[in-house]
Parts: sequence; structure tokens; C-alpha cells
Amino acid sequence: MSEAIDVDPIESKIWITLTINGSKNSYFVEQRLTLADFLRKEVGLVGTHLGCEHGSCGACTIIMDDKAVRSCLLLAVQADGASLETVEGLARDGAMTPLQEAFRAHHALQCGYCTSGILLSLVARLREGPIETEAEARESLSGNICRCTGYTGMVSALLSLSNSKSGDEEKQ
Repeated sequence: MSEAIDVDPIESKIWITLTINGSKNSYFVEQRLTLADFLRKEVGLVGTHLGCEHGSCGACTIIMDDKAVRSCLLLAVQADGASLETVEGLARDGAMTPLQEAFRAHHALQCGYCTSGILLSLVARLREGPIETEAEARESLSGNICRCTGYTGMVSALLSLSNSKSGDEEKQ
């Protein structure tokens, strides 16, 4: 016999437990609430943006259990037990990550609407290994739409990360 699910039959709500940016909490959520709306409206993490609500633009990308996912395509209840990372969790103690610094230094953003999704897509990709060529950089960005920048600054930022790591290795 399967374990009973704690559901409120009148309001169709269910308890879920998530670790978000390192903090584990339980939430009583509507079963039909998208993960993106949950993060924005219930948790207050508004860095996750909604662009197309079809999973095409990438603005809603977060990291769930070490994989980049489109939070507009998932229900919050589907993330029960998962570990989530949002753009709010990237900087530690107010210090930007090397990726964020590279984006700043190479003017890789303009309006910023797509930036959180792009950063999280790239964080997930960079955990797989360095991005060393322009083709790899463009491929890594291909799942996200930016209407402002033309991607040139983003490609430069990504390549600068690879160059700085190889430069650091030569210094040691």
C-alpha cells in the first residue's frame, strides 16, 4: 500500500519540502501552482522571471538537483524534496561569482530581464566543465533568448572565464 499524501481536499493544497538556496523549508501549496509562480509569489524570490510561459525563452530557468530546468513548466509539487538554486543564491556574502563579475566586466546584459535565467543555465553548464571556444559559448547560450544584447558580451564573458582559469594555472 502506498503512503498517504497530506492533501487538503477542499483547497487542493499539499505540503512540500524544498531546499532553496541552501535553506530547507516546508510549504503548503496549491497543486496547480507552477514552480516559477511559487518562487515569486509564495517565497518572494522574484529574480526568477516569466517570459513566454512555454519554456522557450529561458527567463524562468533555475537549477533543480544540479540540472537547469524551466520553472514555468513544472508544478511546485513536482519539486517536493528537491534542492533548488535561484539567482538570489548565486552571490555569497554580497560578493558576485566569477560568472557574474565576467558579465559585468564584458557588459553582457542590458535590461536584465533574461539575465537570471541565462546565469543559472550557464552555472549548470559550467559545472560540467569549462567553456573554451566561441562555438561552445554560443551553444551554451542557445537555450535562452535575449532581445537586447546580441550575445557578444556574453560570449566574451564566458571566454574570459576560460582564459582567466588557464592564466591562473600558468601562474601556479
